[in-house]
Amino acid sequence: MARHNREARGTDQRGVAWNIDYQPDWLSRVKVSRPLPAGRRRSSLTIFRNPKRRAEAPPGKVVRTDIRALDGSAQFRVAIEDPGAIVDSIVVVARQRRGNRWEKVKFILEARMPPPRG
Repeated sequence: MARHNREARGTDQRGVAWNIDYQPDWLSRVKVSRPLPAGRRRSSLTIFRNPKRRAEAPPGKVVRTDIRALDGSAQFRVAIEDPGAIVDSIVVVARQRRGNRWEKVKFILEARMPPPRG
């Protein structure tokens, strides 16, 4: 039986605090990738790592992950059906206002939780 979502917080390279509402038996970590000031390279940082190393139950039919900036500058929800457990990661590219410019922020949601023992 699927378990209810959990909440966690993480902080990215710019000091933006994020709230992550996640399925504990599906999501293993969330990484954020942002452009460096020169704009030619990107910086990646893990803002969340699931404290569990193994799923305790099979994920539900629909898995939802909500990510929102605590300052209100960005928010989105991803919902996916993965009955065959074939999805390894989801990439979301979002725009976030930074001063008078928009910046592309890449979120990588990784789903590599080993299945429950059993």
